[in-house]
Amino acid sequence: MRTLRTTLLTAAAAGLAVTALAQVPAAAAPAPAPPKFLSAGQLPASLTPWTAGPVRQGVPSEGSVCTAGIAPAAGTRHRDFRTELDTGARQTITVAATTARAKTLAAELRSALETCLDRLKEQDPGLEGEAFYQGRVDIEEGAHVYSIDTSYPEVGSTDVGLYSVGRDGRAVTVVEWGQLGELDGAPLEGFKKTTRTAVAKLY
Repeated sequence: MRTLRTTLLTAAAAGLAVTALAQVPAAAAPAPAPPKFLSAGQLPASLTPWTAGPVRQGVPSEGSVCTAGIAPAAGTRHRDFRTELDTGARQTITVAATTARAKTLAAELRSALETCLDRLKEQDPGLEGEAFYQGRVDIEEGAHVYSIDTSYPEVGSTDVGLYSVGRDGRAVTVVEWGQLGELDGAPLEGFKKTTRTAVAKLY
């Protein structure tokens, strides 16, 4: 009888232990690391060194005239770069909720770049310029490079901008580079290399 009672108590204790373990919530899976940004040394070569600003949450408050209003503030971060000359750059990264949304966002950003010069001319009839699609960079889900030359003939000022949109899974990145001058003086091949690095660093 004592042996049977001991056996029952042992079984009951084991049952309570199993129940208690079942009620302990499983440890939450660690959140994936956020996509990585370019460093200053990964920007196209410049006559003076690049300086990288801090990574900031949300969309840029100013600039990025071609793509403003496309990416959502939620899930977006950005980083600005500058040199001692009239050259600047920016990288923006958005992590969408799903791969499908990321794909749609990338398409919308590309469309915004393709129509940017026409929209700028509508806003400022005195503006002249040329825009070109500079090709695809084969990295992850792909990246696409654009250039936009603008000028104001009345004052003799010229500016050139290089832009790219790339995607890796749910992450979409836009890289912008600009300086005074014309496309002939822009580091197009260096910018394509920077774009490749930017997409490769996302994950």
